[in-house]
Amino acid sequence: MNQSASTVRWLTDPPLDGPTNMARDEALLQRVGGGQSPPTLRFYRWSPATISLGYFQSYQDFASLPPPAATLPVVRRQTGGGAILHDQELTYSLTLPLDHPLIDKGNPNDLYDRVHEGFAAVLGYLGIAVSRGAPPRACSHRGPFFCFEQHTCFDLIVNGHKILGSAQRRTKQAVLQHGSLVLGRRHEQQTCAAVADYCSVAMDCYLDRLASAILHDYTGRQDALGPGELALADQLRGKYEDPAWTRKR
Repeated sequence: MNQSASTVRWLTDPPLDGPTNMARDEALLQRVGGGQSPPTLRFYRWSPATISLGYFQSYQDFASLPPPAATLPVVRRQTGGGAILHDQELTYSLTLPLDHPLIDKGNPNDLYDRVHEGFAAVLGYLGIAVSRGAPPRACSHRGPFFCFEQHTCFDLIVNGHKILGSAQRRTKQAVLQHGSLVLGRRHEQQTCAAVADYCSVAMDCYLDRLASAILHDYTGRQDALGPGELALADQLRGKYEDPAWTRKR
């Protein structure tokens, strides 16, 4: 793979609703896997606050939650793991073909380490010292309902509380990894750490530093989604706003 093909563009989306965010991630997974789009690091936010269910989670577990969580919009992710309450956070997705140099020796699990090390470096620069969680290696749908209530060996932890976690979806051609950095908390169900607990910063001012810390020599220029990607995402959005998809389990 030549350098131009291995360079990862990065982009920032405005705050979007749950179905649109999940559709854009899936569109990138399909197009990067098909060679129609370049490797992409995407930063994004959520509006309104939304619960995302892991692919294998029961919808009834969400419906039985006490307020305010059960009153929030809900979307089902294409990745596994526990539910996440997306509100005041920075979300990222990194989509790469399986032969990309960032997937060391073809092992997509290494992406967890690479991405989380990048976040840890930037958080350390901001004065927030993080550590790693403990096994098991992935959020389980048999564990707590909320993913941030349990730790994995990849997660970033501050004073015993999770501040960053990620999940993956893999195809035969590509891998999508996305995750959430909690910036602040407004809901009692968020029993996690947050950047605002330790410093007052606008993370948007550090996205270029974060992209460089994650991608190192493979960082490309800041970019935006193209017409083909947006068109595919518009088609896929219908799936994520369909109650049949959300309540499939």
